Amino acid sequence: MAHVENLWVYPVKGLDRMTVKTISINDAGTFQGDREYAMLDPAENNVIEDRFDSVGKTFNGKEIDHTHEVQSAFDPESHELTLTMRENGAEVTFDLQTERDAASEWFSEFVGKPVELRHREPPSFIDRPNLGPSVISTGTLEEVASWFDDMTVDGARIRLRPNIEIGGVPPFWEDRFLGDDPSGFEVNGTWFDGAEACARCVVPSRDPDTGKPIEDFEQRFAKYREETLPDWAPREEFEHFFTVMLITKVPEEDYGSTISVGDEVTVGDPLEV
Repeated sequence: MAHVENLWVYPVKGLDRMTVKTISINDAGTFQGDREYAMLDPAENNVIEDRFDSVGKTFNGKEIDHTHEVQSAFDPESHELTLTMRENGAEVTFDLQTERDAASEWFSEFVGKPVELRHREPPSFIDRPNLGPSVISTGTLEEVASWFDDMTVDGARIRLRPNIEIGGVPPFWEDRFLGDDPSGFEVNGTWFDGAEACARCVVPSRDPDTGKPIEDFEQRFAKYREETLPDWAPREEFEHFFTVMLITKVPEEDYGSTISVGDEVTVGDPLEV
């Protein structure tokens, strides 16, 4: 049976994930608490007239190639962010409601240039503010991990940074929603439309523990991806094949709904996989 295997949010853009059992859709159609904080250049004005406008440059794993050196843990109840250095175990905790300036100073030293940790109301700092959660299947993660000797399935989860993992379906199941038939799927009464394929950046090439990149990762990934593209995947939806994962869009009538790990996933009636 197709079902929700895992759910994640990323409280601080570019840092570690937070595993959740149940999550709600906020009033911007994204996951509550996802990328609600981010590091930005303090020299940029970033005046936003519309909440769905881009906020400009944010610092994340694409710009900071040593994020693996720090582990982060966020408590959504207290808004405390704990940062632990892998090398020596040094730990610091900031209350992001009252100590964000101090956190910005810490991140500036870590990044090596001035940054300002900011908070933003939904849609927060997700890359595509008009779209919703990202989706990948367990089968896809297993297939991608099999392409590289130095990648585990859980390593693929960390590298690719999805919001929703779907179990009980074949590899690249999510590709079928890039076309119009079927256009999406349902989880606990919440509808997720397929919006676009997720083109990848340099981050998945790096080992999440050491930061060491896999040699020729983009070229090898694109080669394997094209070779394994399933018949149900509309090729015209791919600008290139360094692409994996589905970006969804949640209709407004489903804002405020919740989904949980273990929920059944249906596409029409019945689900065909």
